[in-house]
Amino acid sequence: MPTLNALAYLVSAVLFIVGLKFLASPATARRGNMLASLGMGVAIVATLLMPGLANLPLIMAALVVGSAAGIWGARAVQMTDMPQMVALLNGLGGGAAALVSLLEFAAATSGGAAPGMTAGLSAVFGAVIGALSFVGSLVAFGKLQGLVTEKPVRLPLQAALQLMLVVGIAIAAYLALSRAPATSWFALMTGGAALLAVLMVMPIGGADMPVVISLLNSFTGLAAAATGFVLGNHALIISGTLVGASGTLLTQLMCKAMNRSLTNVLFAGFGGDATAAAGGANAAAQAKPHREVSVDDTAMLLANVQSLVIVPGYGMAVAQAQHAVRELGELLAKRGVEVKYAIHPVAGRMPGHMNVLLAEAGVPYDLIADLDEINAEFDTADVALVIGANDVVNPVARTDKSSPIYGMPILNADKAK
Repeated sequence: MPTLNALAYLVSAVLFIVGLKFLASPATARRGNMLASLGMGVAIVATLLMPGLANLPLIMAALVVGSAAGIWGARAVQMTDMPQMVALLNGLGGGAAALVSLLEFAAATSGGAAPGMTAGLSAVFGAVIGALSFVGSLVAFGKLQGLVTEKPVRLPLQAALQLMLVVGIAIAAYLALSRAPATSWFALMTGGAALLAVLMVMPIGGADMPVVISLLNSFTGLAAAATGFVLGNHALIISGTLVGASGTLLTQLMCKAMNRSLTNVLFAGFGGDATAAAGGANAAAQAKPHREVSVDDTAMLLANVQSLVIVPGYGMAVAQAQHAVRELGELLAKRGVEVKYAIHPVAGRMPGHMNVLLAEAGVPYDLIADLDEINAEFDTADVALVIGANDVVNPVARTDKSSPIYGMPILNADKAK
């Protein structure tokens, strides 16, 4: 690789890392996104200037199509539909990694030649993980978009089918690396991984999609890194590793926020009809005393408080009510009410969804607080206004060991006055 290209890849890697660091704060997230985008641009230009690059017209045509689709998506897709777009973009990355691995493996084994161990294993890993990410992300997109039911869908003997597929994928991978026709076995292995992705994501309920999207995001990064080893491309290895590592860490944080293990998210079928029915029966049997107030009474109550904590949830996102919530907060602030917004890590349809929706509606960053920052303030808050949220404020998570959300850290909305 020419020195200039290597330096360009190094610059792009640094921009990726700095951009990722800036994403840690809402105040600097836009700048971080721009830096990471600039890093990707540098990497693309460096690749286009690589000596001996073939099929340049086809590459330029692909760039035009991809750029047009990206610009259209960024401008046309509503902020409330960003989780679906993220799932699609993430899946396309995994699909690209799987295709590159398949084609490079086919080229390396043409004429009956055996691939090198590093390149062969990297291609196998990239194809399997890439196919899992691509198809899994498509299923997640379908659930978020309402094209596929958000309820968990489990087949009879689900675990046995998944185990058989894993064993079959391993056997096909071994045969692809050890004997001809290698490409046929490789293609069969990739198809098995795609089918496994469907069986993995369909049993997961819509409430767990944030964790699934985060996990699939890490899969895409790992697939890209593996493809980097296949192609000998340092920029792909570094960027893929960054995505894989950050996605894995985010998945762990999401699971911690729900006090559930990753295996429980993937295999428990949380949110199914049985759980919902049991919860409904318990609620009916243990009705709690409550007090109803009219709209006018609520307005009078809120106008005379000193502090208010608004807790937005998944329901607010679905109703696209973030602008109305912001308007309410502004009206109360003009009356001298201290208004803050409390965000639970799993309140939306993807990590950070609530923050994005509120920021898009114009809520100042300094009024938005996460669970650790805001929980101690509920004790002194006059009112907690919960909008479209349920499990993230449900006190049963502290006391009922039979509840599926037992032990999950919640926002202490019930401790407000």
